[in-house]
Amino acid sequence: MPLISIIRRPAAGAAVFGALLALSGCSSLKSGALSSPETLFGLLKPYRQEVVQGNVVTQEVMAQIQPGLGRNQVRDILGTPLLTDVFHVDRWDYVFTIARQGIAPQQRRVSIFFKNDVVERFEADTLPSEREFVASITRDQKLKKPEPDLTAEQIAALPVPPKVDTQVKVPQGPARDYPPLEAGRP
Repeated sequence: MPLISIIRRPAAGAAVFGALLALSGCSSLKSGALSSPETLFGLLKPYRQEVVQGNVVTQEVMAQIQPGLGRNQVRDILGTPLLTDVFHVDRWDYVFTIARQGIAPQQRRVSIFFKNDVVERFEADTLPSEREFVASITRDQKLKKPEPDLTAEQIAALPVPPKVDTQVKVPQGPARDYPPLEAGRP
């Protein structure tokens, strides 16, 4: 359909005009707001599911792993490995991943190498102490007291609400007069 015939029809012309108007409005938004997956038009942040996966291995726990320990002893200390490979039966990988809103995502890896079912050696990323780990996953829970928008003079000029009596008044005597339960008996 040629453009001239679209414009002659009022409904089609209005649709084309509305589409052009909408597209021209897109350039007025701040750049990158629409392309960012983190926000919706730069205004709303979607909820992100918390992901905690793997075994938490800290410096204190890793200090217990020594060459010569058996597989069961390592499992008792570190737990079941997240990754065991059929092609590398003498290697256990402990991977820890956490992604929570409000904190930076973290990932750590510890690999234990066995020879004749005892620990030969191990490799680990830089591991935090237990206190450092707890501090790294804790969101700041302190709520800031909002600052008033009014000055001290404006607050003083506000009307004082009337004082309300907060005492509960208990009615004296029975609230209702009920007939006897059995009318035939005295």
